[in-house]
Amino acid sequence: MSQSAPLLLRQTRLLAAHAAPMLIAQLAGMAMMLIDTVLLGHYGAEDLAAVAVGGGLYVAIVFAFAGVVQAVGPTVAQLVGARRSGEIAPAVQQAFWLALLLSVPGVALLLHPDALLGLSPIEPAVEAKARGYLGLLAWALPAVLLHRVFYAFCNAISRPRPLMLISLGGAALHGVLAWLLVSGRWGGEPLGVLGCGISNAVTGWFALICALVYLRFAPALASYRLFAAWHLPRLQPLKQLLRIGLPMGFSGFVEISAFTLVALFIAQLGASVVAGHRIIANLAAIAYMPPLALAIATLAQVGQAVGARDVPRARVSIQAGLLLAAGVSTLLGVALWLSAEPLIAAYTSDQRVQATALSLIVFVALYQVFDAVQTVAAFALRAYKITFVPMLVHIVCFWGVGLGGGWLLAYRGVFDLAPLGVVGFWSASLASLTLAALLLGGLLWRTVVIAAAEEAPLAAAGAR
Repeated sequence: MSQSAPLLLRQTRLLAAHAAPMLIAQLAGMAMMLIDTVLLGHYGAEDLAAVAVGGGLYVAIVFAFAGVVQAVGPTVAQLVGARRSGEIAPAVQQAFWLALLLSVPGVALLLHPDALLGLSPIEPAVEAKARGYLGLLAWALPAVLLHRVFYAFCNAISRPRPLMLISLGGAALHGVLAWLLVSGRWGGEPLGVLGCGISNAVTGWFALICALVYLRFAPALASYRLFAAWHLPRLQPLKQLLRIGLPMGFSGFVEISAFTLVALFIAQLGASVVAGHRIIANLAAIAYMPPLALAIATLAQVGQAVGARDVPRARVSIQAGLLLAAGVSTLLGVALWLSAEPLIAAYTSDQRVQATALSLIVFVALYQVFDAVQTVAAFALRAYKITFVPMLVHIVCFWGVGLGGGWLLAYRGVFDLAPLGVVGFWSASLASLTLAALLLGGLLWRTVVIAAAEEAPLAAAGAR
């Protein structure tokens, strides 16, 4: 056994223990989308298409703005590793201010989504329902962004259990509320997609209240003194967060929009195609949760190692994250392929929607391992506060290859291929994830090599 093998085994265990509650938290969040999809799948195709379009836009906006405020994650992780705990509270407070500032344009986009909805023709009935849904979600956005600061902080200090418990409580609340409102069992008329919007807004504020109570009263956080001396917004710390966070947020927007905006671009193909795409996108998002949880845990572990200037631990944490994520994703891809028919039947009884979904699930099964590698690599780079170049990689891969190539394959065809419809977008997504995995993996390898070279003279001097 090599000298690094025990360290690899230890970091693998740490990552698995850290990622497990994060995975449950992520799945609880995804359960809310699953609940909406299943309820509306049995309510009506128009409402399901509306949540596919409106939900896709909302998730893209949330990922963009939440990515910016989550710059506090690598910042806090490095401070923890460097044992500079006195600087953590000011950093978290500035992130809260940033979340409030970003809520203003975010709410405006949700209340006035004309530019986004105008990207592709949409059936009038579907567009009207999507507008109403987005208007309700606007009420939730400030709470969601503030909660993401809490989320990033807890991850950075390796305390994921509160995130898990709050997410489970939110999912349970949403399940009950959405079921009552969508179906009309609350005593009034069935609200369809609007019922899902109301329930999401209520759940967002519930999660934030729980987070604030934990931050204020948890004994484990007393040493951080998060609210002991509240700081007003400060230009320099906000600029530092924005320098790291803006590329993170834009990367998140590019990545998620490359998948969710497909719902807009295929809207002209009809509600059944959009609904089938929504089901497969939902399954893909669920399958994405394990590598995402491992990537988030990897960010914390690598960030703490970088702050402590512990190059071997950072390198081994990256290795453990990549190996775990690739292995789990491969198993998930196989499981999705083998259980395709019963899974899709659980979502909808509409045969046309089922046929569309079954034709697309092969792409989800195939691209899991590439998605896992590029996700862990991107989050590990964030731990080094390297965010700009990964953003460029995401733009080229997800917008250039994914959306641009997908549009060509779907509506124009290339070489001797006839237009492929929605299959074209999913084919291009597979190509984009493969390219992103190669580019980000190479960038991460170069970063680790450079960090080791920079630390070697310091280690030698210390030894002398």
